[in-house]
Amino acid sequence: MSAAGLNDMSVLDNTRPIRPGDLLSIRVVEDRKPAEQKEVDVTGNIQAPYVGLIQAAGKTSRQLAEELKAKLEGAYFRVATVIVAIDRSREDEIRGYRQDMHFFTVFGQVIRQGKYELPLDEDVTISQAILRAGGFAQFANTKKVKLVRDTPSGNKTILVNCDDIMRRGALEKDVYIRNGDVVIVIEKNVNF
Repeated sequence: MSAAGLNDMSVLDNTRPIRPGDLLSIRVVEDRKPAEQKEVDVTGNIQAPYVGLIQAAGKTSRQLAEELKAKLEGAYFRVATVIVAIDRSREDEIRGYRQDMHFFTVFGQVIRQGKYELPLDEDVTISQAILRAGGFAQFANTKKVKLVRDTPSGNKTILVNCDDIMRRGALEKDVYIRNGDVVIVIEKNVNF
């Protein structure tokens, strides 16, 4: 495994351990398929794409991504960039949503538009936010994703090329989501 490959996935959360009951989004960038959602079973395992049964509990998103990368490279892909995000944790279901929680919203050309929790103990990037929303819809303009952020001087719009991030593995371009951010995925121009 190259040092550059590890650096590409360095933006993934490396603080919160995965727990049984967590719902994960897993995507292999080079596979070009949508993210797969996998629930961590009571023994801490998931059925990972291509790999099969693998222990997830106790590892961070980054650790699990790096382990999956190591198993996929050579056997299935020449290079594998793996994105892992915790969509929902078991604690969220038990405690329910509270007023003091942080949120972000995803609109437009994604599978599941809506408001999503931004865990206080986890860094979430724009690519992970899109994965939580089920990934891009068929006509999404992945090269011009808008991130609208409320700042003291008014709304600030950041254009993000998610095509570079999610298809080419340029994870260093991934922008971190903040409380109240709105991600807007516009429709691409389609000529018939």
